Amino acid sequence: MTVVEIARIYTDLVNLDRKIPDNEYIAKDEVGALRATYHQMLMDVLRKEGIEFSDRFDAMRIAFELVAKGTSTPVSTIPVPSVSVGKIGS
Repeated sequence: MTVVEIARIYTDLVNLDRKIPDNEYIAKDEVGALRATYHQMLMDVLRKEGIEFSDRFDAMRIAFELVAKGTSTPVSTIPVPSVSVGKIGS
């Protein structure tokens, strides 16, 4: 995956997490686990691509900037890593 593809998924997860009510703790945990996975992937790819960032917050800012510039890759074609935290609704 490209840095823009990872940034797109990561920012979608950040925005989704903000919309989930606090009382939906299982959903928040699952989204949080995916968000953390993609955040690490983002930072790894930024380093590999030679894009400098000062900390995790700076990496998040860069992700939102990359997404704001746009991409032609449909999100539905990007694979999602498997992260199991629990079942939603259980």
